[in-house]
Amino acid sequence: MSPQIRVTDLKKHFRVHERAPGLAASLRSLFSRTHRTVRAVDGVSFEIAAGERVGFLGPNGAGKTTTLKMLSGLLHPTEGEVAVDGHVPQRREAAFLEKIMLVMGQKQQLIWDLPPADTFDLNRAIYEVPRAQFEETVRELTELLDLGDLVRKPTRELSLGERMKCELVAALVHRPRVLFLDEPTIGLDVSTQVVVREFIREYNLRHDATLILTSHYMDDVAALCPRVIVIDKGQLSYDGGLEALVMQVRPEKRLRLRLHAAAAEEEVEALGQIIEREEREIVVQVAQEALAGAVSRALERLPVTDFTVTAAPLEEVMSELFARSREARERSE
Repeated sequence: MSPQIRVTDLKKHFRVHERAPGLAASLRSLFSRTHRTVRAVDGVSFEIAAGERVGFLGPNGAGKTTTLKMLSGLLHPTEGEVAVDGHVPQRREAAFLEKIMLVMGQKQQLIWDLPPADTFDLNRAIYEVPRAQFEETVRELTELLDLGDLVRKPTRELSLGERMKCELVAALVHRPRVLFLDEPTIGLDVSTQVVVREFIREYNLRHDATLILTSHYMDDVAALCPRVIVIDKGQLSYDGGLEALVMQVRPEKRLRLRLHAAAAEEEVEALGQIIEREEREIVVQVAQEALAGAVSRALERLPVTDFTVTAAPLEEVMSELFARSREARERSE
C-alpha cells in the first residue's frame, strides 16, 4: 500500500537581507544590499501512511511550520518532491484542498463579530458540502467538544479555549482526510488541552484521518502520537516510535517513592541518583538493568507507602536529542 504522504529530499531556502544597525547602514542598504541564505528545511524525507498520527517535533526555528506549509501548498519547495494523497500540494487543486486542513493555534478563521455557527456555514458554502452532511458533521463535532449554545454567541465573547474548540469544528466541516495541526493547544488551560486532545484522537479514529501534529507541549505528543519525526536546523534527526526514542536517548527509569517517615540518607543514595527529595517523597534515577534491585531494596529498607516507575520526562528526552544533534553537526562541520 502506497503512503498517503511522501516527502523526498525536501528543501526550502530563503534569501534574506542583512544589514548592520544604524542610520548609515540603512542609507547604504538603499544602494547595496548584502544577502544570506537561510536553509529553513534542508533535505528532509519521510513517508506517512493513511490514518497515522505522527508528531512533528523540533526546537523553535527547526523548520516544522515551514514544512507544514509546503505540505499544505502555501509554500513552494526550493527543491525536492511532495505528494499528499496523490496530489502535488503547490498546485492547490480543488480536489486536494477538499482533503486537507491546516490548523494553526496562533491563527483564527472565525469572524470576530459573528457567532462561530456563521463561519461553519460559510465553510460549508466554500467547500460545497451538502446541507444534510454539514448538519450531521457539525452536530457530531459540537457534541464531541460539548459546545452547546456557544456556537451562537459572537466570537468576541468566547474564551480562548472556547474559540479553539470552534476553530476545530470550522476546520473539519468538510471532513478532511489529512490534518496538519500546528500548536493546536497553545495557550489553553490544562483541562481544555485534554478535551482538544481527546477530540483529535476521536476524529482520527472515526474518519481514519491522517494527522501530523507539531506542539511544544509534550503531553500532546505522548497522548496522540505513537510515531514522531524530529527535525533540527531543517534536517531529520529521528523518525520512529516514541517509546523507542525514549529508550534510545534516556533508557534509565525514574523511581518515585512515597514514605510514611523520614529515610536514612545512605539508604536513599544506595538506590541511585537522587533527582528530587522532600521529607516524604523521593525521586531516584536508576539504570534499566538495576531497576528490579532498587525497587526490592527500597521496599525492604525504607518506609515506603507507595511507589511508581516512569521513563524520563519527554521534555528531557527531546532536549538531550537536540543537544546530540547539534554536537554531531558541529563535529561534521
